Amino acid sequence: MATTVERLRAALSEADFPAEKNELVRYAERSGADNDTVRELNAIPAETYGNLTEVERAVSFESPETERERAQRRRGHDKPGLAEQSKDVAEHPIVSELGENRGS
Repeated sequence: MATTVERLRAALSEADFPAEKNELVRYAERSGADNDTVRELNAIPAETYGNLTEVERAVSFESPETERERAQRRRGHDKPGLAEQSKDVAEHPIVSELGENRGS
């Protein structure tokens, strides 16, 4: 599970910028950040970040989709390996009317 913008901002509220990745992780741990936020900070590239906005661009955030919505979407996706938009391709109207091989 990823973190949220609010949790990241709370974890880094006392951070001094510019800061390197390791410093950001230490700030988060000292502020009592949750494990998901610390894990996401550990996953960002090892760079020097100039401000909180740069950190936010590097961190993965939770999807706004609820668990229920995600489960419904997964149940509806019945063709593994295809993109979501490729799975619901309707049959061509001529093929449905005249058949696949119309013998022309």
